[in-house]
Amino acid sequence: MSRLRKVTRTAAGSGIAVLLVLGSVGPAVAGDGSGSSGEPPAGDGGGSSGNGAIGAQVQFKTNFKGGKGASPIAQSEGSWDPPLCWTQPKFTGKQYKEYSEKTAPIDPTSGKPLPGWDKGKEFHEKDKGAWWYRTYDVDRLRSGNVKPADMAKCTPITPVQWVEQGDPPKQAISPLVLAGLAYARTKLPAPPVTLRPAADNQIVNLATHVKFDAPIDPVWVTAHFDHLGVDIAATTVARPVALRVDAGTEFADPQSCTYDLTKSKSGYQLDTSKDGCNIKYRKSSGDGAYQLQARVTWKVTWTNSADPEGPAQQPALPDGLSTFEQDVAVKEIQSINR
Repeated sequence: MSRLRKVTRTAAGSGIAVLLVLGSVGPAVAGDGSGSSGEPPAGDGGGSSGNGAIGAQVQFKTNFKGGKGASPIAQSEGSWDPPLCWTQPKFTGKQYKEYSEKTAPIDPTSGKPLPGWDKGKEFHEKDKGAWWYRTYDVDRLRSGNVKPADMAKCTPITPVQWVEQGDPPKQAISPLVLAGLAYARTKLPAPPVTLRPAADNQIVNLATHVKFDAPIDPVWVTAHFDHLGVDIAATTVARPVALRVDAGTEFADPQSCTYDLTKSKSGYQLDTSKDGCNIKYRKSSGDGAYQLQARVTWKVTWTNSADPEGPAQQPALPDGLSTFEQDVAVKEIQSINR
């Protein structure tokens, strides 16, 4: 699945929007930035690849579509960002000429392309290879979190180029690029935490036991690109490894506990009733409540195929986090009954 046909560069031209289709979790768009201004596309949120062009697609598939409390993956630390831009094959020589003719200036009297529209242009109709386009992840552009330094990295990528079979161009779409795109589209479930005593009936000086009301499964997302001889895939896999519980107040001892998650046949499970660390609230919350936070750390790896069980690849991806918060009402009573 991770086959990448080698190609070489020879020429450049103008650009077109490219569609990224997000399989089972909703649409995501990518586009090129090869217009006359050299700027990336604004995007209209539609499902069109632009001007009737033949769309090269990245398909996404996931085993977790989200649910109540689910959220996009958050990095545990660092400032790593998924890829913003790359180059990928779009047209054969014949397709490129057909597209160029469709988008050429029109003679208003005849309704046909103006004579000479193709003068001096080389389409490589009979050559083996493809036209490659600089492509942006428009979802990231729309997020408003793109740094100028990230955009600057896209500038050296040739907007449109003819690539013969041979060596791939620099910054070509690759399994690593796909792994980054899959990472950015990973959603994680909220920790399914149950407290004993119950959250609305916590007791001063009584240990708070934490249990999952259901096991957690690993989450994986596969990104697959197959167009004009480039057939590659990558799968990002997030596995829950630890849970940290924070009391939400200084009036607790300890104020936080961290637990390793245990893998069972049905998933990753937790029950702290026999653990050496359990939060004890030392003061009543009165008429208010403390905000307890439960945060799962996910170890994220990636494979260079559509198989989530394949061997992990390098470089490593950042660990992920998913968080659940709830109010806990703490009472002070003379006798304790669980």
